[in-house]
Amino acid sequence: MMLRDRVAIVTGAGAGLGRCHALELARQGARVVVNDLDAEQAAAVASRIRAEGGSALPAAGSVTDAAQVAAMVQRAMTEWGRIDILVNNAGILRDKSFAKMDLDDFRLVLDVHLMGSVICTKAVWDIMRAQQYGRVVMTTSSSGLYGNFGQSNYGSAKMALVGLMQTLALEGDKYGIRVNCLAPTAATQMTDGVLSPEALQRLAPELVSPGLVALVGTDAPTRAILCAGGGHFARAHVTLTQGVQLGGGPDAAQRVVEAWADIGDREREIVPDYGFTQAERELQGSATVERRSA
Repeated sequence: MMLRDRVAIVTGAGAGLGRCHALELARQGARVVVNDLDAEQAAAVASRIRAEGGSALPAAGSVTDAAQVAAMVQRAMTEWGRIDILVNNAGILRDKSFAKMDLDDFRLVLDVHLMGSVICTKAVWDIMRAQQYGRVVMTTSSSGLYGNFGQSNYGSAKMALVGLMQTLALEGDKYGIRVNCLAPTAATQMTDGVLSPEALQRLAPELVSPGLVALVGTDAPTRAILCAGGGHFARAHVTLTQGVQLGGGPDAAQRVVEAWADIGDREREIVPDYGFTQAERELQGSATVERRSA
């Protein structure tokens, strides 16, 4: 039981992936706050956890409602005195091609996935800083990492969560807070009709949750993007190629076009430790050219 006595909040945990996450965390010893818009579903999952010998509280409410989130967090603190793990799982789909999508559907998906995760994380951040321990997981997606037809709103939100994770991992490091992303593929209500019935049979949501446990344990990584589905696990990285120092001048645009293959050469690409790595490399390249010209 790798998570014995840890306190976890799982959003969107009334069904699908969130339900599997909550059950698996409880099996690993965590006390779980089961959040969902549907109060009956949240209560059912919490009841199952208790029936299996675990500890759980149902918490109905929307992740986009800061007051409801604050009440959920306060209830967990009153009951258990700490919050160790937050799994930002709640989400919705409003799939259409960009040409047919209206702005309300774009905003709604960003509000639930991105701002819902922001609101929930903000609600527990000071608690985790004070206790010098925390584990936060953002649910990203291959649709955000690599794109998917008809999901411009969903993909935008999911890639934004990667950026949020990258920065919060840096800011939380000295407080013992580790922040990661999980990119799941699973047969849930959100993927019904997207994948074939045969594929869905092999993508049971409970096959994703062991990867979640790896992201929230004592020895969890930070700034990791874990892709999980069907019992297969892989890591995604945001990389930076070595690039080419071309300088400026009236023909600079033409030289960029001509050097495109070298600019994108992945042989010595890196995973930057922080965003300013790009600027540091650019300044170093520029300084090297100036020294050679002197």
